[in-house]
Order: sequence, then C-alpha cells, then structure tokens
Amino acid sequence: MKKFLIFAIAALAITACKKQKPQFTVEGTVKGAADKTLYLYNNTLGGAVKLDSVKLTDEGTFTLHGETPQSPELYSLIVGNQMVYFGIDSTETVTINADYATMSSTYEVQGSTGSEKIRQLTLRQHDLQRNIMALQRNLNLSREQITDSLQRLIDYYKAEITNEYIFENPSTIYAYYALFQTIGGWPLYDRSNPQDIRVFAAVATSWDTFYPESDRAKHLHNTALKSINDNRQAAVREMMAAETADRIETVNLLNLELPDASGHNRTLTELSGKVVLLDFHLFNTKESATRILSLRELYNKYHDQGFEIYQVGLDENEHFWKQQTESLPWISVYDPSAFSARNYNVQSIPEFFLIDRSNALYKRSLQMDDVETEIKALLANPTNSAK
Repeated sequence: MKKFLIFAIAALAITACKKQKPQFTVEGTVKGAADKTLYLYNNTLGGAVKLDSVKLTDEGTFTLHGETPQSPELYSLIVGNQMVYFGIDSTETVTINADYATMSSTYEVQGSTGSEKIRQLTLRQHDLQRNIMALQRNLNLSREQITDSLQRLIDYYKAEITNEYIFENPSTIYAYYALFQTIGGWPLYDRSNPQDIRVFAAVATSWDTFYPESDRAKHLHNTALKSINDNRQAAVREMMAAETADRIETVNLLNLELPDASGHNRTLTELSGKVVLLDFHLFNTKESATRILSLRELYNKYHDQGFEIYQVGLDENEHFWKQQTESLPWISVYDPSAFSARNYNVQSIPEFFLIDRSNALYKRSLQMDDVETEIKALLANPTNSAK
C-alpha cells in the first residue's frame, strides 16, 4: 500500500509538471466563416508547424493555444484563403477579431504590442503594393518616369519602416518581420546593398545579445555575416575590374566566334565597319527585362546609322535562352560556359563594351558616363570605317 501511494504521488507530480508548461492563448472572432476550420501555425524557419485548430461556428468565436516560446516567435492564423500574422514573446493572450472576407487586410488585434506592430506593417505593405500597381498602370508616364517613381516610392517606404519599426527596437519579432518583407516576390531589403546590410547587422546584433541560442538569432547572424563578406568580395572584384578597365583600351579586340539560335557561328570581326555594343547578358535575372528595353531603344535609334549589338547569352538553359532571344533584332549568340566573358575579364552581369568602326576595342562600361553619347560620337567619326 505504501509503495502504491508513492507511485501515485509520483504520477501526479509528473502530470502536474506537464500541466504547468506555460502556454499562450489566441482568441477572438472570425465572422462569416461558419463550418470552416481555423488553424494556428508556428511559422518556424523550417516551415509552418500546426499547433491547434478549431471548427468555427456561426458566432465565429475561437480559442487556440500554443506552448510559450523561449524567444520571440512568429505565428499565423489561417482559415480558407485568409491569413493573419502575429507575434508571441511571453505567456500572453492575444485577441484577434476579423471578418472572413477581408481578414488578411482588415483585422483588429489586442493584448500584444508586437502583434499590433505586425498588423501595421502588413497594412502598410498592402498600401505600398497598391500604389506600385497604380503607378504601373499609369499610361501618362514614360517607362523612365515609372521606374524613377517606383524607386522613390520604395526608398521612402524602406526609410520609414527602418526608422519606425526596426531601429526603434531591433530585438522584437516585428523588427524581424519587417526585415523580411517582400514586394512583388522580391525582398524589400537587398543583402547586396551596403545600407541594407547595416539594417540586417543591427537586428542580428540585437538578437545575438538578447536571444543568442534561438534559431532566428543564429539565422540573422549567419545572414548578416554572409552579406558583409559577399559585399566585400564584390568591392574587391569591382576594384580589379576598374584596374583592368584602365588597361583594356590599349588591347586589340579579342575576337569571339559563337553560335546563334540557328547554330550558325557569328564573329565580332565580321562586324568591321560598324559601331558594336558587345553585351554579356543573363536573361534569368530580375534586371533583364529593363535592360533589354533600353538596348531596344538604342538599337532602334542608331541601327540604320551603322550601330549593331552582339549579345552573348550566358544562361545555362539553352531552351530558355532561345525563347528569350527569338524576337530580338540584333545578333544573339550563346555561351553557357561563359568562357568568352572570362576572356573579357567580366566580373559582374550585365557588362558591355563598345567597339569602334575599325573593329578595335574602344571602352568598357566603367569608362563610360553615358553609353548613348559614346555611341553617337563613334558613329559620327568615319575615320576608321572599313572600306
């Protein structure tokens, strides 16, 4: 009997320990979603992990629970095609009220400052995307005006987010959330941009200080370090390219002989007598479409005066390259090995060179303030034209 009593007390103690594990609560109402299931997820670095769920009634009220995290964490409520993000950093109760039809964009949150900040960031992101779409549909603006306006819009948004949410308290989950926002599928903060790297470093340093053992702190630390190292290496490559640019003017043209989409070899030397823009290009980049548009403008404006483009495609996928070049009016050749680019000491893409009428290498991009001005000058000078 005595042994039984000891075992019973031990079992109760274990059960009590399990019950005492701290939990957070998210509760509230989602109207207009009767019979739909509402899910609570933890949005970990490894993916979303389901924690709890409930089938909504006509009233739409719900109460869900999750284990309190050791460091600030990001969570989401999902029902149908609607989702709401919120943050948890302690044993707390967060209240979220929404209408199902507009849940992702118009919801209310109480009980958590961090979750309210995330709500503000989400709504501001939606506003930015709407403004971007409105600009892109504006038929009264030129492509250059639209591009310039988009850049100013995004720069202004980033400045506000950086100062009001990230630098305000970089150790919070809402600072982390702001840092990884995307616009049109592209990261808002560019890890190749020195200014953006400083923002990453500020958040990483703060999380290292307060939550050194958390997965998010380690992820931030590694991301910031890699970005800093990549940026330093890019600066070294740019310096080396600039040094090479000073020498390349005196070097004779390195001829290229590469196949076009029909399999016919095209050479640079066959273009003697023309002013040639030698362009090294990757079509599978976000900058490609804008660059192709600018090249079209140059080609359409100066081709009849003796201007030609010899564009070397460096994409690995040949079928994709052929699709991208089939409607281009200039000479498009293919070099997936990038051997031609290495011969010209190309350090980054896109890169281009100008070749004069005598088939001599004239300048590379780093030596030109305005490529169109250089093209006009070469076209106006018939001295070295082939006879």
